[in-house]
Amino acid sequence: MLPHDSLQSRQQRSAARRPVQVLIALFALVAALLPGAGAAQAHGTIINPASRAYQCWQSWGSQHMNPAMQQQDPKCWEAFQANPDTMWNWMSALRDGLGAQFQARTPDGQLCSNGLSRNNTLNSPGAWRTTNVTRNFTVNLYDQASHGADYFRVYVSKQGFNPATQSLGWGNLDFITQTGRYAPAQNISFNISTSGYTGHHILFVIWQASHLDQAYMWCSDVNFT
Repeated sequence: MLPHDSLQSRQQRSAARRPVQVLIALFALVAALLPGAGAAQAHGTIINPASRAYQCWQSWGSQHMNPAMQQQDPKCWEAFQANPDTMWNWMSALRDGLGAQFQARTPDGQLCSNGLSRNNTLNSPGAWRTTNVTRNFTVNLYDQASHGADYFRVYVSKQGFNPATQSLGWGNLDFITQTGRYAPAQNISFNISTSGYTGHHILFVIWQASHLDQAYMWCSDVNFT
């Protein structure tokens, strides 16, 4: 049996280590969100029209405990309740090694989460906040790690599809365009031209990053005016 003073000494050392361990954990969390962090963290998303996770983080990240969110932005409230990590890691909705088999390897109803179960709430239909756009608009990507793009594929949900009541499937999309390559940069923009759309639609964008076979898929809610 350990002498009393030896046991007490161990307890004191353990207590002294706890603040250091907490600081290390916090540092690791902050570092993971900084540009230049590991491959699983430092990527990007469509910031305009804002993807669903980014819109929730941008609107409520600094006040995610605010009960007003439930009334003012019920879909973001639902997402934060289900898994706040979806919003904290808005830049990390990626899958490796799809080999451009986006449709074959992403089931209907899982497009907005990019097939990631941790982000499943993003697939839920409902009153997501929308960004007003005209028939011609610009899409802006923010890429923390400046990976560049092999291409972007852009789709818009068909006229008559209702994002408030229907989950998105491949058959609900109109293909708009596929871009060319983009050199590594933190900010990439490209123009989109559409016609015949009115009201609430889903803008669905696939980003094939250039540095590895990594694919990102996002839903942005737009209101064609």
